Amino acid sequence: MEKKIIATDKAPAAIGPYSQAIEAGGFVFASGQIPVDPATGNIPNGIEAQAKQALTNVKNLMEASGLSMDNIVKTSVFIKDMNDFAKVNEVYATFFENDFPARSCVEVARLPKDVLIEVEVIAAR
Repeated sequence: MEKKIIATDKAPAAIGPYSQAIEAGGFVFASGQIPVDPATGNIPNGIEAQAKQALTNVKNLMEASGLSMDNIVKTSVFIKDMNDFAKVNEVYATFFENDFPARSCVEVARLPKDVLIEVEVIAAR
């Protein structure tokens, strides 16, 4: 099996021994994207702003792969507080124009850099 590393400076750089995304077998597997602005390193305040930045990072990774958000078939959303579920959904819905991908959403105890949200995706070519 051939695999291709996907990398872009329009999403946060990997902060450990992993790739931003890997393409293999016609799929792109993106590592979890946290709401770090790759240009400044800043993390916005509030769940809506953080959800928007995390999903913007996902979108930029898809574009670096030659894909769009419409190619995403599965998302996993990790949030710090399940009470933010409705707010996350409002932002999430603005990033998809056609059919929504399958999705998991779970509350977690802690995320890298103590952010409020992390999003990972699988896309099909």
